[in-house]
Amino acid sequence: MYSEKVMDHFQHPRNMGEIEDASGVGTVGNAKCGDIMRMYLDIDDDGIIQDVKFKTFGCGAAVATSSMATELVKGKNIQEALQVTNKAVMEALDGLPPVKVHCSLLAEEAIHAALWDYAEKHGIKIEGLKKPKSDIHEGEEDEEEEY
Repeated sequence: MYSEKVMDHFQHPRNMGEIEDASGVGTVGNAKCGDIMRMYLDIDDDGIIQDVKFKTFGCGAAVATSSMATELVKGKNIQEALQVTNKAVMEALDGLPPVKVHCSLLAEEAIHAALWDYAEKHGIKIEGLKKPKSDIHEGEEDEEEEY
């Protein structure tokens, strides 16, 4: 059901943890399955992601996609990180079962949420970045946000 890469990233996740005083922190979730993903970015003055960590509450695929997403953005500039899609995360993991594709969407949204937080903290606009949703299914049933 899962590729060897998915199992490896689940059993030996890369970059798990927190970054104190992170440049940007993004938290996203999926109310339908209960997965929650938080991504921490440490971005230097040149806009390069020097370090990235994650904390994920969810299934093995959610942990694996978080882990792989951190590997894909580490050392990249902001624009390169913005180009990391759920498809890229899935391909890097040699695929996911169809019922777990939403996990890769969560990873993409977590990167975007952390970049959005970074932009907000620094009063900048990142070309191509849209305000993230807190729930990846937000807007499907109800347009109203709840806090």
